[in-house]
Amino acid sequence: MLKTANNPGGLPLEVFDGIRAASFKDRSQLYRDLASGPCFGFNRPGAKASQGMIDSFWAQGMQAGHINTYACIKAFSETDFTEDLKKFNVPTLVVHGDDDQVVPIGASAMMSFKLVKNAKLIVYPGAPHGLTDTHKDKLNADLLAFAKS
Repeated sequence: MLKTANNPGGLPLEVFDGIRAASFKDRSQLYRDLASGPCFGFNRPGAKASQGMIDSFWAQGMQAGHINTYACIKAFSETDFTEDLKKFNVPTLVVHGDDDQVVPIGASAMMSFKLVKNAKLIVYPGAPHGLTDTHKDKLNADLLAFAKS
């Protein structure tokens, strides 16, 4: 996801440095802020926030070790999976929301889809990063259909 010479559409390092700083300063608040805003799209006009989803996201984050979650920021932002993805030789489904404010679709799903041979791409219009919660019925149906295909 990091913007590099090989990935000019990625995000600047400062974005991830900001997440690291917020995690170090007050990770509990970071998880509340992510969940109540961009993760589930609750910061979009007309969105109805689910306190249950916010609380669940926060609880999961707080159960993880701080050093692990802090290190994860580097891992998910700076690991280049290009060569690994090119080696995939099994049916692969790529699912992504086109309103993911946490992991932009262009820097992730679209690149993965191009690299994985014979991958199937499903884009959920308006779906946020947390589409496993916000669009779970559609996702489960799509996963089942893909598994049966």
